[in-house]
Amino acid sequence: IEQGRDISLTARTLASQAQGLSLTPAERAYLFALGQIRDPATPPKLPALAPVPAALQRALSAIAAPAYLLDARFTARAWNAPARALFAPWHESGEPNLLRFVFLVPAARDFIQDWAASARRLVAEFRAETAETPDDPRLHRLLDELRAQSPDFAKAWAARDVQARLGGLRRFNHPTQGALCFTQVNFQHLAGERYRLIMLIEPGEQG
Repeated sequence: IEQGRDISLTARTLASQAQGLSLTPAERAYLFALGQIRDPATPPKLPALAPVPAALQRALSAIAAPAYLLDARFTARAWNAPARALFAPWHESGEPNLLRFVFLVPAARDFIQDWAASARRLVAEFRAETAETPDDPRLHRLLDELRAQSPDFAKAWAARDVQARLGGLRRFNHPTQGALCFTQVNFQHLAGERYRLIMLIEPGEQG
C-alpha cells in the first residue's frame, strides 16, 4: 500500500489482514489509513480543529501536577503553570510543536534524558496518531519541514515504526532542578478536536 500501487481493497480485506497479522491497535489504524478506508471497528473521525474549550482550559489550570494539551499534530495548545515550569526549555523556546522542539531545538537534547530513544518513540507515536488525517495540509507542511531540516527525524520517519501513545516513565535534565523522573499519563478528550491531556505525576503516585 505504501508504494502507491493501485490495489482494490475493502474494509473486510484489511480487517482480515490485520487479524491474520495480529496487528496492534496502532498498527491496525495505520493500515486502514494507508488504504484510505475507515475501519468499521472504530468510531467516525472527530470534527476538524476547533478552539480549546474554555472548560477544558479551566480544568487544566485546576490540575496540581504538570499538565498540558496536545493536539493531533503534537502541538501544545495549552499549559498549566507546573507544566510551564517543568518544561521550561520547551515552553521558553517559543516553539509549541513537540516534534519541532525535539528535533530542531538544540536544548531538547540536553533536556530529555536518552534523547535518541525518546525521539524515535515520539515519531512512532506521531505516525500512529496522524494516520487518521493523511490529507491534512498542515500535517504535510510539518512533515516536509521536519524531513528537510532534521536527518534524525527523516531516518526515524522512514523506519515506519508505529506505536500508540501510552505514557510511561519520562526523565529530564531540568536546567535548575537537575535530574527529574515522572510517570506520564495520557487522557483523550473525545468531544470536538482530538486533544490529549498529558499529565506528569511523581512515580510514587501511581497507586
